[in-house]
Amino acid sequence: DTPGHEAFTAMRARGAKVTDIAVLVVAADDSVMPQTKESISHARAADVPIVVAVNKIDLPDANPDRVKSDLASEGLQPEDWGGTTQFSYVSAKQKLNLDDLLERILLVADAELELTANSKAEASGPIVESRLDVGRGPVATMLVQRGTLRVGDAIVAGDAHGKVRALYDYRGEKVAEARPGTPVEILGFDTPPPAGELARVVETEREARSVAQRRGQRLRTEQHAQRSKSGVSLESLFSQLQEGAVQDLNLILKGDVGGSVEAAVSELAKIQHPEVRVNVVHQGVGGITEGDIMLAAASQALVVGFNVRPNVEARQLAEREGVDIRTYRVIYQLTEDIEQALVGMLHAVQTEETIGEAEVRALFKVSRLGTIAGCMVTSGVIRRNGQARVVRDGTVIYDTTISQLKRFKEDAREVAEGFECGILLDGFNDVKEGDILEAYEVRQVERTSLDEPAATPASSPS
Repeated sequence: DTPGHEAFTAMRARGAKVTDIAVLVVAADDSVMPQTKESISHARAADVPIVVAVNKIDLPDANPDRVKSDLASEGLQPEDWGGTTQFSYVSAKQKLNLDDLLERILLVADAELELTANSKAEASGPIVESRLDVGRGPVATMLVQRGTLRVGDAIVAGDAHGKVRALYDYRGEKVAEARPGTPVEILGFDTPPPAGELARVVETEREARSVAQRRGQRLRTEQHAQRSKSGVSLESLFSQLQEGAVQDLNLILKGDVGGSVEAAVSELAKIQHPEVRVNVVHQGVGGITEGDIMLAAASQALVVGFNVRPNVEARQLAEREGVDIRTYRVIYQLTEDIEQALVGMLHAVQTEETIGEAEVRALFKVSRLGTIAGCMVTSGVIRRNGQARVVRDGTVIYDTTISQLKRFKEDAREVAEGFECGILLDGFNDVKEGDILEAYEVRQVERTSLDEPAATPASSPS
């Protein structure tokens, strides 16, 4: 069971791979959702038998028959309709029919599974989830698939290693060993191991440390390779400078468990834009610490916590250093806020608007000033000190500003359509009768969405 958001796809895929039977929980009032179809695909890809639990049957708008027909169209044919899929109608809240669900799980296990494992081998199995517990340190949940895991064993998973200090079963009770098929919480890793990694017991702690270091080096090399793909070469640097360099929004991301961090990073990676990008400087499991704040201050990063909070010292340090801490419980709020922060980093769009046109009808040479164009304003309004283009035979021949604007012999601030005026252009005296003077304004418009284009082309007369 995972959050329904698509960001948790990797978590669902991992769940399907490590399990023997998938119990597909479908709400009787919602029926089949996109993530339900995705979970069915994961279970099929892992070649795992499916038992359907139709939940919330106590609700007034529950419609179990609709769930049946929707799932039948996905290839899960109910047994009472001549298929092979076991369906159980339950209410988790009211604890209705849970015995029936357990019976059906055992039925499928007897009929379809041959589960054997060597319990005398050195233990191995996948890490389902990991977190940093305030009192106990790194805690990892492992599903033992072969061998027997015992307290005191040297263990390695990904770039994490350690000696098993304690084992807890699913009830939270201490156990001395865990045999195949048993999920256990392990205390003793030096850091929370990545979810999905295969944990295995090795002979000594020294071997565990050396294996973890080799894997850590490999992971760092892979991360460096990924970063360098989006890095900067001299050639791309010049083109980026020409276009206006890409701006980075640096983030430090902390989550309650490895799966949450992974989901958040994968969602943030989907935010693509040519001008701004998200750069996750550091990611980790556990509360927001002073170390995170110091790193954020050094890299000018925003600290984001997903289901975690900063401790008092970290909060005080953040206030002193001017580091912004944001905490979230729902993933789409996190991505929405980060998108808004990126929008704030975008350059404003320059838009151009024609405000008026005037036709040159007479020319007056004035010593010390130059040529004054006697004009009729044919549309809009002409303003003093405004920008203007000289258009001759449909072609723009000069772009300048209106340095003087007169109405008869008086200076005017603006002249509206239908009135005559005298216009002196700044730095341009080669005006001819019949020229069109086009007055325009350039405005800076702040962007409100990442989907908006970077700039609109200037409107030029054709």
